[in-house]
Formats: sequence, C-alpha cells, structure tokens
Amino acid sequence: MQGGSPIGAGSVGAAGPELVSGVLAIDAGNSKTDVALVSAEGQVLGTARGGGFVPHLVGAEAAVAGLAPLVAEAAAEAGFDLTAAQAPLATHLSACLANADLPVEEQLLQELIAGRGWSRTTVVANDTFALLRSGTDAPRGVAVVCGAGINCVGLLPDGRTARFPALGMITGDWGGGGGLANEVMWAASRAEDGRGPQTALAPAAAAHFGLPSAGAVAEAVHLGEIPEGRLHELVPVLFAVAEAGDPTALALIDRQADEVVRLAVVALRRLDLLDSSADVVLGGGVLASRQPLLLDGVNARLAADAPYAVPRIVTTPPVVGAALLGLDHLTAAGLGGTPGAQERLRASYALRRAARAV
Repeated sequence: MQGGSPIGAGSVGAAGPELVSGVLAIDAGNSKTDVALVSAEGQVLGTARGGGFVPHLVGAEAAVAGLAPLVAEAAAEAGFDLTAAQAPLATHLSACLANADLPVEEQLLQELIAGRGWSRTTVVANDTFALLRSGTDAPRGVAVVCGAGINCVGLLPDGRTARFPALGMITGDWGGGGGLANEVMWAASRAEDGRGPQTALAPAAAAHFGLPSAGAVAEAVHLGEIPEGRLHELVPVLFAVAEAGDPTALALIDRQADEVVRLAVVALRRLDLLDSSADVVLGGGVLASRQPLLLDGVNARLAADAPYAVPRIVTTPPVVGAALLGLDHLTAAGLGGTPGAQERLRASYALRRAARAV
C-alpha cells in the first residue's frame, strides 16, 4: 500500500455510554496476543495475554472469537463483568493485528471486532503500527519489524501512512527469521553438494540438530522428523558463524541490514521525512536481539541514506503502542485523552510488568 492512506477514523460499534472512558487496546501477533484496558487518563485498569492471532489459518471470524476471552479477562481484572454489562466496555478500541496486511483484511477484521460491541468506535491496523507507536513519543516516524518475517510502516500525525503489502517473496520481501533460516539451509546444502562455495554454515547447521550433514537436516524436515518451525533456531547459528568470519554468513547479515534500511528509506521518502529528524523504530526478534553485526550495518546505512533518521530499538511492549494510538484517536476526536496520559500509560504498564516479574 502506498503512502498517503490514513489509518481509519473508526467504525461504529455499540451505542450509548461506555463502562470506561478510555481505550481497549489489542496487540495480536502470530505467537501471542496482549489486551489492555486503559483509562483516558492513561491508567492501565486490566490486562490479559493469550495465544497467537492467525486468521489466515483459522478464518477471520474464529480468530476474532478467540479475542473474546481475553477481553473478558482484562475487563474482569478492571472490575467489570461483560456478561452482565449493558454498555460497551470502552470508548474506543485500538487493535493492531498480525496478518492484517491488506486494507481489505483490515476492513473485514474491523467490522467483525466492531460487531462484538466492546467499544463505541473501532480501528484495526497492522501490528507493525503498534511497534511504531510504542517506540515513539508522537505518532510520527517509521518502524521496521524483523522477526519471523519482515515488514515496515510509516505514520504521520495527520494519519497518513506508508505501507508495504508484506506478503512474502511474492511482494518482494526478503529476510526475517524465517527467510534467514531458509538462506542458511540453501547455502549449507549447496556447499555440501558442490553447487556453491564452502561455508561453515553447513557443519554448524548439522551440529545444531545433532545430524551428520545439512542434507540430513533437510531430509528430516521434509519427513516431519524435525518440525519446520524449528528452522528458526538457525538464526543464532548464523550470527555465531558470522562472528567467526565466515564470508557467506557475513554476506547474509549484510543483506539483511540492507533490506531493513531499504524499507525504512522508502517509507521515509513517501512521507517526506528524509530531510527532517524522524524516528526509525526497530523491532522483532532478529533486530531486538541487538546483534552488533546487524545493527552496525543498519546504523551505517541509515547514516548514509537517511542522515536525519534516529534509530531506536523498541523495548516497550507493542500493546502499549496500540493503547497510545487509541489515546491519540480520543484526543483527535475530542472524546478524551488527557494531558500526560501517554506518560502515565507507559509508567503504569512498566509498574505492572515489574510487579509481575517479582
């Protein structure tokens, strides 16, 4: 999706006064979902965590139905029983969802979630927007997520966005944990059979799985003896081999750094942010692991191609970003969102995490 398309104004959910003047925030990724009920003043009232959000596997209706127990759990922690409630839970619902990659997917999910009646208004966006907002002090900048896959979004205060379809190789994407793992196996297999240059990735991949060769690893995956999802374990192997100086491994990491920066620069250009200071938020497991070889490459390329960009590795949970987008919506719509709410939200969520870690 090209830049200039705004995040939606919000579909109407339930009418009437709400139980909480504030935001019901949902950040749903492939592996986990976080829900938070937040007051307009930025106080976290209730939270819940559950499994991944996979509408492409179970269908949109089933995926949305899977959110209901988490919303009820967050409401219960805040002191509300949704089964007895005669009003929407919150003024606004801000949902940032994995696998909502195209506008038509966002629209369908927005309609299904609004139909649940949890809020007066509802906005659904791709989960990368939550990452972006969680790592910035204002809804302005670009985020690149490099986790299992790779994606990039940009956002301006007036709601204009820059986006990519992010459907994998068929839309030009490269890298992320899944892509890097496949590249490791590709290079390792070709090294073993003579089609490619020798690389320490071959014996390292074999040793990681306790097998005699990379070819044996490939056969075990093909036969179901090793779950394909375990190939992601090869990403740390890649970095370890690269740190030892292997040229093939170093080239893969260099290419990943290049891809991250290409996405960021295009998004910055689409939003006319190349010539002014703008945050570039970096997140997802591959980037958040803070591997020096990768981050040094990213920072060097950003310095050359987008010298005003300010790279930030996000540490705040993305559900906070979803909640901040919700508070932004309340403020813009004149429905609430008090001064200092952002700071209170960040502090309140941090206190909850610290208390649960004890």
